[in-house]
Amino acid sequence: MGNSQARPASRWANGTQFLKQAVEGLSAAFAAQRLQLAAKAALAAGLAFLIAPLMPGAAANYPYYAPLGALVAMYHNVAGSVRQGFQALAGLTMGIGLAVILVTIADPSPLTVALFMGIGVLLGGLPAIGSGSDWIPTAALLVLLVGGNNADDFSFGYLVQMGVGVGVGIAVNFLVFPPLHLKAAAASLDDLRLALGRQLTDMGAALKEAWPPEHEDWSRRSDELSSAARSVRHLVKEADASRRANPRRKLHPRDMDLDYRNLRQLERVTFHIQDMTDVLSDVIWESDVPYTVPLQDNEPLADAITATGKLLTSFSDAESEEQEQLFKSATTAVEAAMATTTARELEKGAVPASESVLLSLHRILRAVRPGAEGPPS
Repeated sequence: MGNSQARPASRWANGTQFLKQAVEGLSAAFAAQRLQLAAKAALAAGLAFLIAPLMPGAAANYPYYAPLGALVAMYHNVAGSVRQGFQALAGLTMGIGLAVILVTIADPSPLTVALFMGIGVLLGGLPAIGSGSDWIPTAALLVLLVGGNNADDFSFGYLVQMGVGVGVGIAVNFLVFPPLHLKAAAASLDDLRLALGRQLTDMGAALKEAWPPEHEDWSRRSDELSSAARSVRHLVKEADASRRANPRRKLHPRDMDLDYRNLRQLERVTFHIQDMTDVLSDVIWESDVPYTVPLQDNEPLADAITATGKLLTSFSDAESEEQEQLFKSATTAVEAAMATTTARELEKGAVPASESVLLSLHRILRAVRPGAEGPPS
């Protein structure tokens, strides 16, 4: 009877989760950034196909490769378009060269094709080739299969039209609203600060509740915080890459060195908060750990953790004077908790975890203190 009731509930939960993932996937697919990239790719492909018949000689017979080149070069930042386009052309050139060598020295056969494809894959491992590695064996095969007896004309047309497409793709990405991802990076830094501050305030609140605390969501956020920090690093790198070769960067100046300093600062803070989360989770819910938080430490420890959390949260919108005051309050609370742990008497054999938590708080304050790595952005 229990199983028959659990199955519909399980199916409903799975269906709800699937629907949520589908909606999130659609939202990502049709996000403004993705729609903009799709529109520019369509424009670049159309322009490339318009220009393709104007190419000299045999190249005009292969116009469909120009839109392909435009799509290959379309990337979500200008520098990436240039890099990806030229890497593809380098791979094409090497692949065409392999095919030409093959048809020059021997007739294509299963053995020779296998040998040259293997060489193409090996050449794709060269560091400078990057995304062009897949084009080496692909181009060689196309020359052999499509070019046939007309391999020279096909090779020339293929390379020229792809080059035209790559040039058009880079030009469109450079001239038509070249993307800057600065807002996403700034927002992600703020979001991570808020998440870290909330984690601390939640832990501070838990220490003041009757143990075990009713609220335990904070104890399961360690991996979530780590994932958030990795996501922020990715977004900051994307923002930095989007500025390169971008004419709009002068209209939207931003100190990326400061962003990287703040990122390193928050990564250190994330590490210490994860350590605190693991220590307090073990103390509260695990019975076999060799350490504990003495009862008399709960109140001052909670005040120190909460004050530090409020400090981190303030970096998003508070004025510098308020931040300095909150920093002083957090420092005072941590020092008071340290004084309490120094003055207390412990039961014989007790190993307190309070000092570990306070050490992490001290290191967090040292990381975010004014002038540590740079003021919060």
